[in-house]
Amino acid sequence: MNNSVGNSARLLGAGLRALLVLTVICGVLYPLAVTGVAQALFHDKANGSELTADGKVVGSELIGQRYDLPLKKGQETAEPDLKWFQPRPSNGLGENSVNTQYQLLLSGATNLSGDNKDLVQQVKDAKAAVIKDNSTADHQVKPSDVPAEAVTSSGSGLDPHISPEYADLQVHRVAARNHLGVEQVRKLVDGHTDGRILGFVGEPRVNVLQLNIALKELTGKG
Repeated sequence: MNNSVGNSARLLGAGLRALLVLTVICGVLYPLAVTGVAQALFHDKANGSELTADGKVVGSELIGQRYDLPLKKGQETAEPDLKWFQPRPSNGLGENSVNTQYQLLLSGATNLSGDNKDLVQQVKDAKAAVIKDNSTADHQVKPSDVPAEAVTSSGSGLDPHISPEYADLQVHRVAARNHLGVEQVRKLVDGHTDGRILGFVGEPRVNVLQLNIALKELTGKG
């Protein structure tokens, strides 16, 4: 009996020592080492690829954001703030007008089939809105000008990018709303268009938040 109790005590002690050692190694030293290396070598990415404006963090370059006007009395859905470049449509994006009121709501696609009546109507309504919102006194947007991502959300609902074509479609409206020259705004878009990775992977893209931060700096608007 005494040997049995002694063996059990030794096994229990060995188990507790192993637990303590592994807790220190795996729960303290390893996370500290990984965090230290990430902060030293990949500081921006480790902290969420944050973007700043006026010295304040306004979001991440990896997560899309909405640019809406404040809700009016009785409104359930905010109207887009048309002085900014607009992202892809999505119910999952937080609100941000290049300021500090960004708040992520949810992530996910509609999960509706391509022939779903509600989805078809949403796309039709979105296309009509894109044409109406981006047409100006001296520039009329044609239905054929509207790219697919202007009326559909991404799989995650959080895509931070739009195509150069959708950015170009918005140039006339942004220029008119901000009292800027069209070529001046188009040059801004060109300067914030990223090409294919390694020259052949993916598609050219424009990060909407980065573009709007540059627009804010150009116009001095908040």
